Amino acid sequence: METIRPRRSVLYMPGSNARAIEKARTLPADAIILDLEDSVAPDAKTAAREQVMQAVTAGGFGAREVIVRVNGLDTPWHVDDVTAAAKAAPDAILVPKISTPQQLDAIGQRLFDLRTDQRTRVWAMIETPIAIFNILALAAEAHDSETRLAAFVMGTNDLAKETRARIVPGRAPMIPWLMTCVAAARIYGIDILDGVYNDLGDAEGFAQECAQAHDMGFDGKTLIHPNQVEPCNTAFSPGADEIAQAKTIIAAFDLPENKNKGVVQIDGRMVERLHADMARRAVAIAQAIEAKM
Repeated sequence: METIRPRRSVLYMPGSNARAIEKARTLPADAIILDLEDSVAPDAKTAAREQVMQAVTAGGFGAREVIVRVNGLDTPWHVDDVTAAAKAAPDAILVPKISTPQQLDAIGQRLFDLRTDQRTRVWAMIETPIAIFNILALAAEAHDSETRLAAFVMGTNDLAKETRARIVPGRAPMIPWLMTCVAAARIYGIDILDGVYNDLGDAEGFAQECAQAHDMGFDGKTLIHPNQVEPCNTAFSPGADEIAQAKTIIAAFDLPENKNKGVVQIDGRMVERLHADMARRAVAIAQAIEAKM
């Protein structure tokens, strides 16, 4: 099985805010996105870029993944952002408004030309209607190692803006798009993160949306405030009962008499081998989470 890295909670931090970057080193988030895009004013872009790259180079983020969100391909800051990020070599570079495979090819080629450290991956924001229609082709880019594609990040606010879909409790207008993207990510073996929840005062609504995203199959959720990290981690962590059941399933299939069986009976219930695969992943995630503590 592949190495599993928990990405339950992925917190955006404005790259222009030195205190926020420092605080990010202490928060229990699985990953930190140091943002050069939406949260940074145009006249602060250059200073934020320098500050973020210094922070990435300095390190001190522990087990947290560090991702730099650059400005979009059609902006005047994109080239300098990617050049600087390539040199600093974060865990990943998050690129906004990815809509076509050609854009991913171009970014991969740029990172190759800059001799970027191989461990730096590319995360793509899915936040335009054309990206939804192209999602299978975008996910397929993960099979080209030079694109470095490792994850999709849903940009639900921009999707709502571009489509005029309303952001409502339960997200009924978006469910078809979200599930389509989850399916594409799974086909090509990349992670996928849910979009942000905007109402910081609505803890109940946030918890419900985290639970919904977990049910949908997302690996985690992007966040806009440190207070969202703990409840998000809880929502996306396997529970004690789930882990106990998973271990029971694994043990049953590991018995010599069941090694070649496709289905076994456990406590009067028929369980297929695919459930054993799912159980192994749940246990691996739990172990990876425990290792971070």
